[in-house]
Amino acid sequence: MSALALALEIVVVFFLALFLLHRYGDFRKQQRMVLFGTLLAWYLCFLIVFILPLDVSTTIYKQCKIDHEEPAPSLSPSANHTDANTSATPTKSAVKPCYKPWSYIPDGIMPVFWRVVYWTSQCLTWLLLPFMQSYARSGGFSITGKIKTALIENAIYYGTYLLIFGSLLIYVAVHPEWHLSWYELQSIGITAANTWGLFLLVLLLGYGLVEIPRSYWNSSRHGHLLIKTYFKASKLMTEKADAEENLEDIMEEVRKVSESIKYNHPLRKYIDTVLRKCPLDYQEKMGRNMDDYEDFDDKQNTYPSEKSLVKLHKQVIYAVQRHNRTQVQWQILLQQALHLEDVAKNESSSAHQFLHSFPSSEPPSWVGRYLYTPTAEWYWECLLKCWFYRCLSVVLSVFSVCVVWSECTFFSTRPVLSLFAVLIQLAERDYNYLYIQVACFLTISFLCTCVYSTVFRIRVFNYYYLAPHHQTDAYSLQFSGMLFCRLTPPLCLNFLGLIHMDSAISHQQKEQTAYTSIMGSMRVLSFIANGFYIYYPMLIVILCIATYFSLGTRCLNLLGFQQFVGDSEMTSDLIDEGRELIRREKRKRQRIEDGENRRREWKERYGQREDPSVRSHEMKETSYSDRNPQASHSQRDNMELLQDAEPLDYNADTVEESRPAGRYLSMSSSRSRIFDDV
Repeated sequence: MSALALALEIVVVFFLALFLLHRYGDFRKQQRMVLFGTLLAWYLCFLIVFILPLDVSTTIYKQCKIDHEEPAPSLSPSANHTDANTSATPTKSAVKPCYKPWSYIPDGIMPVFWRVVYWTSQCLTWLLLPFMQSYARSGGFSITGKIKTALIENAIYYGTYLLIFGSLLIYVAVHPEWHLSWYELQSIGITAANTWGLFLLVLLLGYGLVEIPRSYWNSSRHGHLLIKTYFKASKLMTEKADAEENLEDIMEEVRKVSESIKYNHPLRKYIDTVLRKCPLDYQEKMGRNMDDYEDFDDKQNTYPSEKSLVKLHKQVIYAVQRHNRTQVQWQILLQQALHLEDVAKNESSSAHQFLHSFPSSEPPSWVGRYLYTPTAEWYWECLLKCWFYRCLSVVLSVFSVCVVWSECTFFSTRPVLSLFAVLIQLAERDYNYLYIQVACFLTISFLCTCVYSTVFRIRVFNYYYLAPHHQTDAYSLQFSGMLFCRLTPPLCLNFLGLIHMDSAISHQQKEQTAYTSIMGSMRVLSFIANGFYIYYPMLIVILCIATYFSLGTRCLNLLGFQQFVGDSEMTSDLIDEGRELIRREKRKRQRIEDGENRRREWKERYGQREDPSVRSHEMKETSYSDRNPQASHSQRDNMELLQDAEPLDYNADTVEESRPAGRYLSMSSSRSRIFDDV
């Protein structure tokens, strides 16, 4: 049973990490090594969270066996004295026996498991992922060039850590009182990494403990959610226009370079690589304005260097990614705004039937026909959804208050003030291992949700931004993997401290979990174990207060960064602008729908039945077009002019694969290898 539980959690966590990566990344366009590194980092961090409750229950069972071991019989010269003490000594039947948990993991498995998981995640966050970040962002045209660029960019990064580590090592070596072994040096390194992670953890946790319950409460207010969507639409339109302008400038520069470097120039293969990264309409436009049969002249023209082409290649990748991301986000935000406007209109409906402004043209599925009917949709969207979000917000608020109280009192063992430690100790008395595992899983899951959701919400300009619907770039994916690997170990240690399972903080002589034994004893650095790890988490109170009053948002708004602040004049102006943008898009979509309806009515009213003479005439035209390809092309062009524009596809993979590349490319596109840039 224990092996089955461990294997089941490993499989479930893998598919969870794969689902999140599919939501934010793009399996068909991004590099395989980027996807593999990000998936491995996310998977290991989620695995620690899911497996740690099993480690806690196994440790409690081991402590139970230690407490219930019978003492060795003492030799006494007097039989009467022995008989007198027999009644005072508890018998084996009087002691409550220890029950083995259903998910008990045998000795020797968990230490090896934690050692592999921890050191793999540390190698990812400090070595592999930083290198892959620079490699994926590089504009080099060869594997050697990308590796060289990545090494140069990471030289300062790696050099700084080597300098700090070398200085500390020299200090320890020359210090007369310190004679540290390899195990103690390893513990110091782990403690330093966890200290840096705890510094980030408290900042992100203080924001998430307040923002997550408040976000669900605001989601129950349809009016507030609608005006915030208008605000986002105004900001996104500004970013969308900026991205389009930036792409136009980059494409103009690419056009000039492409026209200057002819087909027989040595640098032409690099230009072809850059052109393949451009959108298809720009490729065709630049292909029509090129003369491939004109030779280059080194004496009359000045040509760009390979270094400048590498820089241009990097700019093209970034500009195209940003343009595609803003286009997709605009369509998604438009759908959200239209849906919220429909909810506001249907709230006053007496028919209790949810009506959409723009119903879907696709036939409804069996769920929509039998379960999620218009009546069920009205009750959910207009009545039940808001109350569900309010109840969920209240429950999450209670959890947040418990976490804040426990973070400020977890160091107190007599009396026990941490609420999570009290719950675990009550379950430990009755050996209710299922309750212990559920309580541990819910607690650490809530902590991870507060921290990880903040990582997904953070946006540092366009440098780091996790965008859903496959629109996250490789750099942001790997940066999130680095953050997860740095935040998860201190988060788990903080959780063990909350439930008094870490003796370095609780100062209790108890059986240590396998995870704590791998982390090493922090008593080597007592000023960190007895100072920083105890008093620094108390700053969560200040961070929660600052988040509740939106002090950070107001400061950014005063500095000129547009933030949603209800009592700001800039916010009201952006809301009005966003409302007008949504109205404009709504009128445009209404005109398109009216045109389609009129065209459909015209075909139904005046459509003619198929006639044999018409069929013979079409067959003659077909045979004529087969003999005259130019005529068939002209007919096809005329038909395409009468067709409607296709809706925007989020991935646009089928369109890109079906349309042929321009004749100006000197190399045909091939299947990308594992290290090639896609």
